Amino acid sequence: MDKFIAYWEHIPSAHRILILMGGMIFFWLLEGYYPLFRFSFKRYRHAGVNLIFLLTTLILNLIFGLVTIRVCDAVTVHKFGLVHWLHLPVWAVIVVCLLIGDLFGQYIPHRLMHRVKWMWKFHMIHHSDTKVDVTTGTRHHPGEWLFREFFMIIGIVVMGMPIWMYFLYRSCAALFTHFNHANIIVPEWIDRPISWIFVSPNMHKVHHHYMRPYTDTNYSNIFSLWDRLFGTFAYTDPSTLRYGLDVLDDETDEKLMYQLKLPFNKNIKTDY
Repeated sequence: MDKFIAYWEHIPSAHRILILMGGMIFFWLLEGYYPLFRFSFKRYRHAGVNLIFLLTTLILNLIFGLVTIRVCDAVTVHKFGLVHWLHLPVWAVIVVCLLIGDLFGQYIPHRLMHRVKWMWKFHMIHHSDTKVDVTTGTRHHPGEWLFREFFMIIGIVVMGMPIWMYFLYRSCAALFTHFNHANIIVPEWIDRPISWIFVSPNMHKVHHHYMRPYTDTNYSNIFSLWDRLFGTFAYTDPSTLRYGLDVLDDETDEKLMYQLKLPFNKNIKTDY
């Protein structure tokens, strides 16, 4: 277990990128053989637009990620947070940090972005994709990343998350993001049991339906527990869904500058 902790504590940047891009490439290839929807679109162009948003996220990670790392170091040095106060064994640290990390890093900021108008206008970029596939998971406005990381830092302080656990959580979160957004067929007899514990592809697709109330459901990324606990869980046949947003023109989803300016576009009306 010491070697496991040491690996994640000092994981090379190349390995982190390999996990991020490797998972995405795997599911992108899988989509070609077992697509849920057979979209009429240029896959490379669609992926290119979404990967530009990924690039902005990576740049922000390089610039501001040091703040998160310093917070991890501080809570470890000062033995602050649940994992230190409860003297949890390593396996319990992993489980608790993944659970609470999903709550603070995903569920709470995600639900807020669906409730606070100015936050929602940043998050609209993610929902504006009318052809949801594995690359959609990387489609986030730079401003949204700042919201999410702010709440993640709060979660790190609450948990006392060490740096090795932060990197492990981020890798798990990335793989689940790829899995949940992938445009792949998952039979209900497989998908529904997965959704009892984890966020499954069919479960998350409901969140990308173009109209409420489905848009305001399934906020978690790893564990379905939080949606079930807080009453935001929903499940339906994904073949009945339509992606995008009812307040946006579908043709704007691949117009990069339009999407980047969307949070500041006063002509876009929302119900939030």
